[in-house]
Amino acid sequence: MRVEYDASADMAYIYLVDTIGPGEAVRQVPTEDHTAILDYDCDGRLLGIELFSAGRRLHPALLSDAERIDPGPTPSAR
Repeated sequence: MRVEYDASADMAYIYLVDTIGPGEAVRQVPTEDHTAILDYDCDGRLLGIELFSAGRRLHPALLSDAERIDPGPTPSAR
């Protein structure tokens, strides 16, 4: 599992597989509470999770270990 975090958008992507190739995620399903989007492959396997408001939904230790994809400030627990 690998986590990318964009602090400026306060979004995280949780990879459940090593990589997701172009076109591999063929179905995106929003969660009922609209806090995340689940990405599935053509066989119905969950590849990854795009998480909104990640700064308050993920444990601070997980966020501090996440790969940063922006130069934003370090997240703090809210």
